[in-house]
Amino acid sequence: MTENGGPRGPIAHGFPHLATVRASITALHRRLSADGIRAYDTSLAPADAAFDADDDLHLGAQRVAAATVRALQLPDARMVVSFRSMEQAATVELAAGPEYFVEVNDRFRTHRRDLAAALSHEVAHVLLHRLDLRFPGTEENEILTDTAAAYLGAGWLLLDAYREDALTHQRFGYLTPEEFGYVLAKRAALFDEDPSPWFTSPQAYEAYVRGRALAGRDHRRAPLAAAGPLARRRYAKARRAGAGAGEAGDTGDTGDGSAYRFERDGAGLLVSFPCPVCAQRLRVPVRGRLRARCGLCRTVLDCLT
Repeated sequence: MTENGGPRGPIAHGFPHLATVRASITALHRRLSADGIRAYDTSLAPADAAFDADDDLHLGAQRVAAATVRALQLPDARMVVSFRSMEQAATVELAAGPEYFVEVNDRFRTHRRDLAAALSHEVAHVLLHRLDLRFPGTEENEILTDTAAAYLGAGWLLLDAYREDALTHQRFGYLTPEEFGYVLAKRAALFDEDPSPWFTSPQAYEAYVRGRALAGRDHRRAPLAAAGPLARRRYAKARRAGAGAGEAGDTGDTGDGSAYRFERDGAGLLVSFPCPVCAQRLRVPVRGRLRARCGLCRTVLDCLT
């Protein structure tokens, strides 16, 4: 189900769902594997998502749906798109397939520009259904769906549908605009991709820039060697506290899942920290400069422990 993109009052901003977003990225890597994730190296092209006013309504909707299916690599799935009056932007009936019935809001009969955005969320639901990947709560599962759509190459449309000015308050999905920007920046770093030329909404581009800034900081956190001087000093202080913690030490955790933690085993002091690519926690010995390889996404990280 895609949350309706019509006027709904003030739009939430910031990163309130960041922990669930990171957990979603980790879950996608675990379910698809490193090679499976890298198979999604081509995003849905803007031309494939375009739906002109001159296009036949139903044929155009089917064409855009088929392009979204291809982008999310569900070639044997067929989307049957229909229009009706409803509160949500769109909803999909999850069944065994190969046909899936998507109902979209009647407003898209005339507001065709954002139809592909609504469809990207619903096709991501189908993908996750086929992967048997879900989170227990409804909101968490919807956040997983938004994250999957954006991370796997179709959900940039969900951010581009965000518009906020004196006359319009519109967003699709369950992530904030900045959280969409964060996920898209994670994808951009993984595939050396720049989605910014695709945005037609200035507000969407600004949200992407804010999300990209946070995603970039993930690669500059201690004990990564790229961490800045202040982060290095804080890490050194926490390391000293961890070294004196006896059998076990847990320090530096800010509660958002991004911090390093120290512990002891028979070999000495260890530090665990999240991989900046997939957010899987890594555990390495504290012994100065070393290179660590994430077993989940296979990223090699230069660390200064």
